[in-house]
Parts: sequence; structure tokens; C-alpha cells
Amino acid sequence: MALWLTGCTSPGAPALVAEATPPAIDITLIGFNDLHGNLEPPHMAHRVQGPTGPVLAPAGGMAYFASAMAALKAQSRHHAVVSAGDMVGASPLVSSLFLDEPTIEAVNRMQIDFNAVGNHEFDRGWRELLRLQHGGCEKFTSREPCRISKPFEGAKFGLLAANTVREDGRTLLPATGLKRFTEGGVTVTMGFIGLTLQATPTMVSPSGVAGLRFEDEAATANALIPQLKAQGADVIVVAIHEGGGTTAGVQETSCAGLSGDIVPILERLDPAVDVVVSGHTHQAYVCDYSRVNPAKPFLLTSAGQYGTLLTNIQLRVDTQTRRVIRKTARNVVVQGEAFTGAQGAVPLTTAVPVFPADAGVQKIIDTYRAAAIPLAQRPVGQAQGAMRRQPNAALESALGNLVADAQLLATRAPADGGAQLSFMNPGGLRADLVPDGQGLVRYGQLYAVQPFGNQLVVKTFTGAQIRAVLEQQFASGGNTVQRPRVLSVSSGFSYRYDLSQPAGARISHMVLNGAPVTDAQSVRVVMSSFLDSGGDNFTVLTQGQDRRVGELDLDALEAYFRLQSPVAPPATNRITRVATVAR
Repeated sequence: MALWLTGCTSPGAPALVAEATPPAIDITLIGFNDLHGNLEPPHMAHRVQGPTGPVLAPAGGMAYFASAMAALKAQSRHHAVVSAGDMVGASPLVSSLFLDEPTIEAVNRMQIDFNAVGNHEFDRGWRELLRLQHGGCEKFTSREPCRISKPFEGAKFGLLAANTVREDGRTLLPATGLKRFTEGGVTVTMGFIGLTLQATPTMVSPSGVAGLRFEDEAATANALIPQLKAQGADVIVVAIHEGGGTTAGVQETSCAGLSGDIVPILERLDPAVDVVVSGHTHQAYVCDYSRVNPAKPFLLTSAGQYGTLLTNIQLRVDTQTRRVIRKTARNVVVQGEAFTGAQGAVPLTTAVPVFPADAGVQKIIDTYRAAAIPLAQRPVGQAQGAMRRQPNAALESALGNLVADAQLLATRAPADGGAQLSFMNPGGLRADLVPDGQGLVRYGQLYAVQPFGNQLVVKTFTGAQIRAVLEQQFASGGNTVQRPRVLSVSSGFSYRYDLSQPAGARISHMVLNGAPVTDAQSVRVVMSSFLDSGGDNFTVLTQGQDRRVGELDLDALEAYFRLQSPVAPPATNRITRVATVAR
């Protein structure tokens, strides 16, 4: 067996230290995804198995997340950490108000290796994404950068975007990364490929990804594997911001009921890949994919959402064959502090470990929270009840209607655009709006509902174009009859849809302020700048005329509460879904 001499001796010195070449090297790979800037505990719980049955374990909070990650690292001489995207974007106020700089700084403290870029990393455009990587205070958004950290240093870990390509053919960010582990004179190399989902342009403002193309995930990964092998990679890890779901519990490791958009990607992925760390769906799973397809022996993982879980992946690599000979994984609940939420009190449980808060990360959180609190706690008005995102049978929600009404009020005056109708996309609503016991609503709550900082845009459309927009709810890109994306509409407008009809004939009975909408009629429509640029596959919305750009959507919502308080939850009777009669 080979020996590795770690030093030389002289008279009176200790004997030579020799380290035997190990037959295998064990590596801990830690995975997570969809953190979405949740610096503070998100008041979520996971159902776990306790000594006497299932119990809820409170989970999340980045100070506890950092401590849990450190504990997993401490169990292994060799370790790497990778995120599968949406680390930032659609974040709570404490992070989002500061352009997610706090989240990058907190993750820097954790010393991770790579983050595969997700769709939400493009929420503020690709130039702002590059600023998060490289640092600096150049302004690319309506919000000021570097308000606390001057200057902002940027991410100390690598952002990977293998299938995000510029017009000149170069990737926006590096496609791959390497990490090496040495023991007994032997080095094992882990290669990482970072991918976002190919459908990213349909999920973010088109202006934010202008000049970029998003290529096929599996084809991109397969083409990069020989390159990584040539660079010495023995283990191949794909971190991809695409995912699925299973029917298994959070602590289970089966592929029970695996489904979703990740499956066809896995079916085309080179079996040389050892681990796929996935995300996007916010579902937690650990799956030995060879149970689904023996020809594709991947280990597939996802750590749910918001930093409530970490995936502990154990890999054993044979030092002679340089192949992974054993791989296992489990999701670890990041239990840190109890809370009381909609489900009542959720105390700490002994069923899973409790992690202390990391002092360094907590200091970062405290600094930004202190800066955000005065704004977040400012009262904006009263509400007569909760307004939630939960849709009714017609896929209409009270919160969506509220935002649509607020947008209409802000732009109805001729000087403000003369809007007659408002559209609001459901994906732009990021939290329910629930007043306190006295009916008070605060600015931080409004911010949680609409954190993206979109501007309001008013344009003129014909009645025929409005009908075409509504048809696109069921037949445009990812908007399908099976997975429709129904827009909320403002008060005074109503219509019906019938999914049993063919595409182009599903919308009927469009009425605006008591009168039927004709195809030739001109209507002024207000929407977010996201929808204005064709976001969520509503490409018809790019076609309007006489474009007028107004205030921020969040400012419009705040003004609505100041003018209309106490605000009653809007009725959800503007859209009628025609029931299909079974024959």
C-alpha cells in the first residue's frame, strides 16, 4: 500500500508521519434550494416521526440554517455545499428591501461552494444578478444598492448558469465548477454543473433576460460531462433549478409518486451523473432514481423551501476506480425556535435535533432588521378581514382582486393613464394579507404581498385583444387547461370561461361597467411592468398602444389602503367558470 510522507526528520525530531492511501474517500455533499432570502424563521413546520407518533417540528431561519450546515460539515473531513437556485428573489422585506444583499452576506458566512442560478435570480434583471456575484454599488433597479454595506462585496461562492447563454455564445456566468478532496496522497475531484430551467423567460420580465437564451437542460449537462471528466472530475453533480414532487414524507427516501418537469430531464440525462440536486417546486424529496429507471442511477434530492431543510448527501468514492460506490441522502430539519402560527403553537420537539443560532449570521440579520423595522411597522390602514391568495373554483382570489382594484384606482384618472380595467397575475402575490386583532395593516405586510418593485403600465387594447389575453390563460406556453394561470381582474369587469370549448372559444360574456365588451372597442388596461413585457406567457399584453408608465405597484397598494380604509375583502364573483356537464 502506498505511503504519503508528510515531512522529513532530523536528529531529535519525531518520526516520519505516514498516511496510508485509503481504499475509499467519503464526501459529504450538502444541498439546499429555494431559500428566497428567508433570513428570519418563516414560521413553517415539518411533520416528523416522534417517539409516540407524528409531531410538528418548527423549521427555518438562516442563523439556525448556518448552524445546521456547520454541524453537517463537522461530521466529515471532506465536504461541499451546493444550492439549486432561487437563493434570492421573492424575498421577505428584510432581504428584499436591500436588494437581497443581506442574504448573500449571510450565505457568504456559511462558506458554500456553488449556487445554480434559478429563475428568481433574474427578477431584477441579469445585470443586477452579475452585481450580486461580483459586488459593487452600480444601480440597476428602482431601489438603492449598498444602503448598509458600503461597498457590497458580492458573493464569495460561484454562481453557475450553464444553459444561460449570451448572444455571442458565452454563458452569462460560469457553467461548471470543481472541488478537490485529498487524503493519503490521493485526490478525488467533484465536478458541478449548474442549470436553471429552460422556461425561465416565461417566468420573469422579458426585459430582465433580454439578450439571453436558455438552452435545453439535459443536452447542456450531457455536453459538459466530457469536459469535466477531462478536467479530472471523478464525481458529477448537477444542480438544477427544476424539480418535481413525490407522495413520500419529508423524512422518507423513496421515489413514491415521483412526477413533475424534472422527470423527462432525468430520462435524457447521461447516467455518468451521480447526484442531481433540484429545486423550483418547493417540494422536499430524496429519491434513488434507479428505482424508477435502473439505467439512470441518479440520487435525486430537493430540500423543500425557505431554509427549513438541508439535504445531507453521503458519497463514498473508490480511490482505485474513481467511481462512487455508495450514495445515500436524507433531509435534515433545521429546527431552531418555537413559534405560534395559524396552526397554533409549534413547540420545539426532541424528535429531531435543535440547532443553536450562528452568532455571525444572526448579527447580519439583526443589522438589516433594525434598518427595516421602522418602515415595516409603519401603519398604512385598516382591513375588515383577511385577504388571501387561495383561489375559488374559478381560480379567482380575494387578494388578487384587491391588488387589481388598487392598480385601477391608482391609474383611473385621465392624468394618470385613464385605466378602465386592471389585470394582476397570481404569481406576483407572494403572501396573504392578514390584519392584526385591531384590523391594522402595516407596510411590511404590503411589501410581503408585492416585493418585486414593478411599475404600473397603462395601455390601450381592443376588445378582441382582451379576449385573446384571457384565452392565453389556458393556451400559452406553460399556461394550459391542466395548469391554467388565471389573471385577477378589477371591479366592474366580468367574464365567463368554459374549458370544454376549443382554444380561442373559451371566453365569453365579457362585461365592463355593465356593458358588453365588443371586439372593436378600445379599453385602457393597467398591469404590472412584468405583464407589460409579456411575463407569464401573456404575450398579447405586449401589443397595446399609447403606453403610459406610472408608479410602483407597492405604492399603489399603500395608497389604496390610505384612501379606502377600512378595506373590505373583495368578493370573488368577477369570473365564472362554466361547469362541464358529464355525459
